[in-house]
Amino acid sequence: MRQQTHPARRGRRFPGRRMMLGLLAALAMAVPAQAARTVPVQVDGTALEAVCHLENGVTYVPLRALLNALGGWEVSWDSGQRAAVAVSGSSRLTASPAQGAVTVDGDTRPGRVYVQEGVTYVPLRTIAELLGGTAEWDRYFQGAAVTSPDAAHNAVDFYWLSRIISAESRGEPMEGQIAVGNVVLERVASEDFPDNIPDVVFQQADGIVQFEPVENGTVYMDPTDRSVEAARRTLSGEKSLEGAMFFYAPALSEGVWINGNRTYLTTIGCHRFYL
Repeated sequence: MRQQTHPARRGRRFPGRRMMLGLLAALAMAVPAQAARTVPVQVDGTALEAVCHLENGVTYVPLRALLNALGGWEVSWDSGQRAAVAVSGSSRLTASPAQGAVTVDGDTRPGRVYVQEGVTYVPLRTIAELLGGTAEWDRYFQGAAVTSPDAAHNAVDFYWLSRIISAESRGEPMEGQIAVGNVVLERVASEDFPDNIPDVVFQQADGIVQFEPVENGTVYMDPTDRSVEAARRTLSGEKSLEGAMFFYAPALSEGVWINGNRTYLTTIGCHRFYL
């Protein structure tokens, strides 16, 4: 953690159909559709190892990769229906390119479905909501995050909390890793800091980042298994300490501002924690 600083006009008629068609064609050329680009997608905190696309504001994912991440689905191609079909217990999902629709247990939603190089792509938010989950855009991840219907925690919160814990304290005992998670959640609850985990992690005060791993890039590294567990336990309410909103490692920083402005609470592992 960094040393802190406290914080209707009528239209004109045209003479003929040909002129109107020409105008529409010109407008279509002047305002092209947004080109597709590759974006990451994560499910319950774990990134999909698949190529996903963002096109005209819609994220498309490979159906099989998404359902494999959610678990419990068997996916196949039905040549008679010319559609992808997935089954999980008594639930049945159909994604039809010809109909431009996805159906789950009789609930049909319109949406572009396409096959590219043998892979069936489906609109992410549509699938997630049909299955009872949610999908949201994470501006720090620069991609989409899916929270499955059975997940205990929001996917964006879990993703970034596990990474900041890992980047700040991956070598620390579990108690120390949970303590770092406690600091993040204390800040979320405080009126002096942003009200959600990713904004707390990436917050800047007077142009200075609050957590060193954001500046050096280690917050983007995959978290250790122990840090993932620490994040899960922290989000479930486990605490190593109460009230701390600041910490630093004496081996890496003198902590001049914190020592002069905050009240010392305790030391866990290599970190000193302050109220």
